[in-house]
Order: sequence, then structure tokens, then C-alpha cells
Amino acid sequence: MHNIDLILTLTGGFIAALSLGYLTQRIGLSPIVGYLLAGVVVSPHTPGFVAHTGMAEQLAEIGVILLMFGVGLQFHFKELLAVKHIAVPGAIVQSLVATVLGAVVMHAFGWTWSAGIVFGLAISVASTVVLTRVLSDNGELHTRTGHISIGWLVMEDLFTVFVLVILPAIFGSATAGSGAPEQASLSLGTILTSSGWAGLKILALVAFTFIVGGWVIPRLLTNIAKTGSRELFTLAVLAVALGIAVGSATLFGVSMALGAFLAGMVVGRSDFSLRAATEALPMRDAFAVLFFVSVGMLFDWRSLMDSPLLVVATMGIILIGKPLAALLIVLLMRYPLRIALAVSVVLAQIGEFSFILATMGRQLNILPENAANILVASAILSITLNPLTYRLLPAIERWLERYAPGFTRWVARRAAGTAGENQPAPATSGAHRAIVIGYGPVGQTVTRLLKENDIAPTIIELNVETVQKLKAENTHTVYGDASHPDTLTQAGAADASALILSATSIKAGSEIIAQARKLNPKIRILARTSYVRELQELRAAGADGVFSGEGEVALAMTELILRNFGATAEQIDRERERVRSKLFDAAGAQTAAGS
Repeated sequence: MHNIDLILTLTGGFIAALSLGYLTQRIGLSPIVGYLLAGVVVSPHTPGFVAHTGMAEQLAEIGVILLMFGVGLQFHFKELLAVKHIAVPGAIVQSLVATVLGAVVMHAFGWTWSAGIVFGLAISVASTVVLTRVLSDNGELHTRTGHISIGWLVMEDLFTVFVLVILPAIFGSATAGSGAPEQASLSLGTILTSSGWAGLKILALVAFTFIVGGWVIPRLLTNIAKTGSRELFTLAVLAVALGIAVGSATLFGVSMALGAFLAGMVVGRSDFSLRAATEALPMRDAFAVLFFVSVGMLFDWRSLMDSPLLVVATMGIILIGKPLAALLIVLLMRYPLRIALAVSVVLAQIGEFSFILATMGRQLNILPENAANILVASAILSITLNPLTYRLLPAIERWLERYAPGFTRWVARRAAGTAGENQPAPATSGAHRAIVIGYGPVGQTVTRLLKENDIAPTIIELNVETVQKLKAENTHTVYGDASHPDTLTQAGAADASALILSATSIKAGSEIIAQARKLNPKIRILARTSYVRELQELRAAGADGVFSGEGEVALAMTELILRNFGATAEQIDRERERVRSKLFDAAGAQTAAGS
């Protein structure tokens, strides 16, 4: 019976999430809205199919672990340091403002201070998925606005990770057996003692993960990668994420979320970060969908109708309180009005971390039952409105210039000299850079020729020993599968002038060419293949030049035979062209016949 419940829960949840996620994506909204609505559809509070709530929550736990692992994997200190002067104070001040507003407003509605603080923390952090999607859709992910927003969000994520760690330490023992947080005695001494003890546990876990894990994990993944098995590599990454997460809770008494985050940071510092992200983390996306579905299953519209003012108050904090705090901080840091407006608006939503915090608050018996309803409704509304509001930024700026000219002039004077800071970050020139996929004999020869002609090569290679050797020689190398768009992006395909597929063993050559052409329509692509019959397929995918092993052998043999029989250079050239033409015509005929 349990197996049937599990299968039905997975099937119903995925089908509902796929349907509604596709619908929301098509109308220009984040698919997270669709996933939350899917949870509402399969919940006990709506008619029709009802998923097993307990099993959905258990599967969602895996989603939380893998989400946190992904955050750690993609966390880079260099990105944070580049905008630390605004992202660090901005994220801290805005989080505190949202937390204080949440606590005060919810206390006015009769909640305890503990519940208000946790709820305020939950609505203080924005969604990474939504933020990056909005910035990307508007072409501002790689501008000054994008860098500040991402750095700001990284700080919010780190602050939230810390909160996830100290909440059980503060409230875990206090609420055990009490049944309600207001019955617990939380003195200042208890809080300081719990926080200090939690801090020691965190330091011990961090030291263990980075010292022991930093030595063991790269060696483990290196040995797994040498086997050449994609399945084993994916399994190894998942085992590292789940193993460290569970070990963190079992051995150190801290949250599994922190352990997963640290595991992601360790893997992210190794040569395997890109491959882990492209091959292993799609599993994360599937379980993350179940997490959002499980949150949506908590939504009870009938309960929500009893307290609609709570949703209005929460939306007021998210759409007015948070953006105003961010706007003032960015303006005080002497940034232009356009950047300040963009940063404040893109952060005016809540998402995955809000639900993770709320889930923990509910498990610790801090938040009341209707908190989940309020958060789900607020998330759906804020995620839906965010991209629409962002598109209104030019109109908002014009309105301010018209009706508040003194204010805009004051901002412009303070931001003098930084007006160009929202231009795209200067990219590495692609005029003298090429990407070589595969580092066999042909790849080595091509790379040598590129270097001799002052063209900087970037190698994409899946042999971990070759990657380590090239990096030791200071050759720019990306370890990953070139068929994944993220690998090509990491290698700089958007800016490169040429892409060379140098190995015949490369799988999905047509897909790689199509992805590269999509990233950079002007890139020149040369490909190598074993068989003549594949020539037309690669050309149709977008290759500018294709070289076949069969064809080149035929040409070489033809030339040698003619030369041995005393043919002139003109005769050899004419016959070579005839053979080449017949080979290409044959390849085209085979392709047409096959279609």
C-alpha cells in the first residue's frame, strides 16, 4: 500500500507540476508559481486527486538537501567580494528591516514575538530562481545591477543558512514537549548559551568538512571520474551531498541543510564543480519541484479566508517595506537611480528559502498553522508580480523625473561618475580566442598551432588526468561534457571566435554545434567525424567546415597513387576535387535517402 501511495504521489505531483509549470512558463511567469499551484491542486483541501502529504514532505527533504548543495556548489567568494561594500551591509540591513517589520506586524495580529521574528526572517529572503530569471530575461544578469543583486542574494542565503542552524539550537530544547512556543522560557542566557554551542558545532563541522572532506572528496571524485562512467559520477556526487548532510545532523547535531551547503562548497572548489552542476544536479531539480509541490499542499484557502488581512500585511512588507529599504541603501551608497530601482524591485519577492525557514519553524512548533497559507499565497502573488513590475522600471524612472525632479537631480549628483556602471561587464575579447573540444592527437596539434599564432585556446576535456595536466601547464581548461550548454558557457563560447570539435569520439556533435551557434551566432565552427555519412548532419547543425576520417583517407590514398604513377600536380588537384565532390554528393544523397 505504501509503495502504491509513493508511486501515486510522485506521478500525480510530477504531472500536475509539469502541466502548471509549463502553463506559467508560457505566460511569462516563473514555473515556481506553477509548482506551488500544483501542490494546491493535489492537496487534501481541493477536490480530485489527493497526494500522500507525509510522503511528499519526506521526498521534499531530499529536495531541500540538494537545493542547499546546489547553492554551495555555485557560491563563489570572488563574486561576493566584488560587490561586498554594498551587498554585505545591504543584505544585512534589509533582512533586519524585513524581520522587524514582520515581527511587529504579526505581533499586532496576536502572534508571539518568536513567531513574528521567524516569519519576518522567512519573508526577508528573495528567491534565487526568480531573481536570476528576471535579470536574465531583461538582459541585466551580467551588468552592475546583476552583480549587486546576485551578491546581495548570496549574503541573504548565507544569513539564512546561519538562521537555519541556530533556530533548532535556540528553540529545539525550549519547545520540546511544550506544545507551543509561548510556553517556552527563552531567557537571554539560554539564547546566548544555545547560540554559542551551535557556533562551536558549526566551526567543528566547517573544519571537518573543509579539512577532511577537502582532502577526501576531490580524490574520491577523481577516481570515480577515471572510470569514465557517467552513472557512477552522478551517484558519487549525490552520495557526497546526502552523506555529508546526514552526517552533519547525526554527528554534529546541526541542520542537514548546512551540511549540504558545505558539501557543495567543497565540490565547488574542485575541478568537478561544472560537471557536478551539469550532470548530477538535474536530480536536484526534480526533488526541488516536489519540495514546492509539498509546500503548495499546505495551502488551505478556507483557512486563509479567515485572515485575509495577514496576507495583505505580508504583501505590504514584501512589495513596499523590503524594496524601500533596499532603495535607500543603494542610493546612500551613491549608485544611480536606475540601479537602485532595479535592485530594490528584483528583490521584492520570496521563494525557496522562505519555505525552508517556514518548514523548520513549523517543525519546531514556533509558527502557527496558518503561516504556511500566508507564505504560499504571498509567494504566488510576489513571484507573479515581480517580472511585471521589473518591466515597468523605465516608466517608474520617467515618472520620478517628472514629478520629483529635485530628488532625481540630487541622486544624479551623488552618483556622478558612476552613470556607466550598469553597462555590461567587459568581456574577454573573442578576436584571439578559440575553444578546442577534446585533447587527443588532433586537439594537441590544433592547440599548438593556435598558441603559435597568438590565439588563446580553451580546452574542454572529460579526461580528468588530462585536465589536471593542462591546468598544471597553465592552459585554460574546462572539465565537463561539451554537450551541456553550461559547459560551453563556462568555456566562453559566447565570446570566442572559433570552436573546434577535434575528436571523432565526441558524442552529440550536432547538439554541441547547435548549442554553440545559439550562444554565439558569429562563431566559426570546425568539426571532425569518422564517417562520410555524418558530414551533412553536422553541416546542417551549423558547422562551417567538417572533416571526415573516411574522406581524408580516400583523398590521401588517391593523391599517393597518382603521384606514384607520375601524375602532374594539375592532374592530382583535379582528381582530388572530383573525389571530394563525389564524397560530399554521396553524403548528401545518403542523408536525403535516410530522411
